Amino acid sequence: MPPIKQIILNAFTMNCVGHINHGLWAHPRDRSHEYKTLRYWTDLARTLERGLFDGLFLADIVGVYDIYQNSVDLTLRESIQLPVNDPMLLVSGMASVTDNLGFGITVNTSVEAPYTFARKISTLDHLTSGRICWNIVTGYLDSAAKALGKTGMTEHDTRYDQTDDYMDLLYKLWEGSWEEGAVRLDKQARIYADPAKV
Repeated sequence: MPPIKQIILNAFTMNCVGHINHGLWAHPRDRSHEYKTLRYWTDLARTLERGLFDGLFLADIVGVYDIYQNSVDLTLRESIQLPVNDPMLLVSGMASVTDNLGFGITVNTSVEAPYTFARKISTLDHLTSGRICWNIVTGYLDSAAKALGKTGMTEHDTRYDQTDDYMDLLYKLWEGSWEEGAVRLDKQARIYADPAKV
């Protein structure tokens, strides 16, 4: 008898009013305008956990949609992924009210410095007991590049080459900084970590 297949259920949203359901924010029962409150996100996490969802995927974008009519007006009027807050900062709050729900976050390698990102995602890995994953993106909007002080978006293949280098550095930080057994936590000898293994 073939093994029983199990479906994996993930919810998909963004830390903003209008993700891919543009205009739904105007519905009387829609709560997406509460995206700036932790209660909104912890309520969502609890609901997903009760519904036996496996994970919550949080998309993200840096920059604004300003191509249509060479303006950001429609984006603002309709709240098309704007305003948008950082998804990474939501995870520890949601993890604190759930036991099994996983969290996937989108983080742009063109925006985050490798060392500080490695530190942040490692912290979330610890706080969630391993329930975190990362959607690696390089960005695509000129408005994002301009917001970061550049004249325009770096060419596609160059961005991906840079991301390969970024990932190499992250792997060195994650896998090469602390050897197995480096943390001794020896209170008697007053040795937390063995310097020879770091």
